[in-house]
Amino acid sequence: MNINGVAIEDTFAEAFTMRVARIVITGRTAKWAREAAVKLTGFATSVIGCKCEAGIERGLAEQETPDGRPGVSVLFLTMDKESLPQQLIVRLGQTVLTCPTTACFDGLPDVPPPDRLAVGKALRVFGDGFQASKVIGGKRYWRLPVMEGEFLVEETFGMLKGVGGGNFLILAADADAALAAAEAAVEAMTDLRGVILPFPGGVVRSGSKVGSKRYKNMVATTNDPFDPTLRAVTESQVPEGVNSVLEIVLDGTDPSSIEAAMRAGIRAACRPGVKAITAANFGGKLGPHHFHLRKIMA
Repeated sequence: MNINGVAIEDTFAEAFTMRVARIVITGRTAKWAREAAVKLTGFATSVIGCKCEAGIERGLAEQETPDGRPGVSVLFLTMDKESLPQQLIVRLGQTVLTCPTTACFDGLPDVPPPDRLAVGKALRVFGDGFQASKVIGGKRYWRLPVMEGEFLVEETFGMLKGVGGGNFLILAADADAALAAAEAAVEAMTDLRGVILPFPGGVVRSGSKVGSKRYKNMVATTNDPFDPTLRAVTESQVPEGVNSVLEIVLDGTDPSSIEAAMRAGIRAACRPGVKAITAANFGGKLGPHHFHLRKIMA
């Protein structure tokens, strides 16, 4: 199979089940909602080192938010259900609570107990006894006094089983072609519902493999089979004529959202200078979600 002269390799991306929450942040202006979202999702590229993965899902118009103000939707993922509320409480308290004019709402309102996280309930104690609550439409909201006025936060947030680690690799003739293709792929996937690209600009240059050949305490190390500079000294999977490889990693709320985004991104990446599109996997032994490139693109 090829698209615009770019070979789509007969392989699959291997992804993992994670726990995901959707956070809706609103502000007096779109600028302030995004300021909070950017800080909230900082240092959240990979659970390998960051303990969570997060990113901006899309911007929200006034008619899409609970309080009728401009907003931003964020997806937030961890490997287990215990660490998700822990990470959310710390990060929301240090980023959204501190940001002028913002309020914070649950973006998964249909999730029933017991998969509801008492995040707002934990944050309420910042009010030092001056906080107040109100039930509207069966949901409890907390109003925390702050110097600017008050911070409004929903008491609980829904949690689902999500997907982390969907991916594809762009194999290009040179660094310029690889970067141009990656940027085109990211643009095609930006603002798609149910998906985030957690790495800087949506692109990964330092793809990793599980463990290490030399350092036993390393959880992950450089993906040497796909490093063109190591072609002569490792079991390389880089074809001749390929001198730069970039990876796109996707997290999402469900497999179908990941597939739709990969379809859009891969098609956009098939442009001049790109030799092939492939994917990273671990033989299918580590992650239950397998995204077969040719099946997706068919």
